[in-house]
Amino acid sequence: MSGWLWAVGGVVAASAIWASLLFATGGFSSEPAPDLAGYAYTSDLCADTAMAPFEDAHYKTKVSTGTASKDANPQHSGAQLTSLDTMTCNISFEQDGASTSAYSSIWLYNTATLHKQTDPTPEFADGYRSYEKQDTSVGYRVEAVPGLGDEAYLVTRKDDGSTSSSSYVILGVRDGWMTYQSTWSSYAASSGSGSDSGKQPTATEVATMLKTSATETLRRLRPGR
Repeated sequence: MSGWLWAVGGVVAASAIWASLLFATGGFSSEPAPDLAGYAYTSDLCADTAMAPFEDAHYKTKVSTGTASKDANPQHSGAQLTSLDTMTCNISFEQDGASTSAYSSIWLYNTATLHKQTDPTPEFADGYRSYEKQDTSVGYRVEAVPGLGDEAYLVTRKDDGSTSSSSYVILGVRDGWMTYQSTWSSYAASSGSGSDSGKQPTATEVATMLKTSATETLRRLRPGR
């Protein structure tokens, strides 16, 4: 009988050790493991941002005239934190052949986030659908975009059009626990010369540029895939 008790005691002790290891490594954790879908952090998102779609549409990076780091163009930043990794890229464009007497402001702002502790899926769609619910003088339309990540949404300001002097379009993509957003904002003031050099692209044209750029940019953020 004593041998049997010793055997049982040994099994219990081994089970306790195994359980403690599971607790220590998170084996009993109810939290899901982050699904980063192969995406990796980069300290310079601008270097991985696909520029060809904008260049093909005759936009070029505006030359920086300042010497301070805050005047650099493009500008990038990034941070690796416990719960998430963040990456940003801010680019100022100008149109080829635009009149020097016309004022224009053309910006592309990209962000990529690796969510390492919280699944962004439940709130992702509503974050963009909420634009349609805004009770303001500016209205937005939101549409799903197939073929990008697990889900993607395009937000367009309703007053955009071929005759508008401004454009504002947002593209949001979620792939696993990675989220990506590309925002285009542009405005042009007529020079009064009758030239259309300051004409802004339509929302449809901007959407095409953003989707094409996002497809290649996200591919670059997945090394080895």
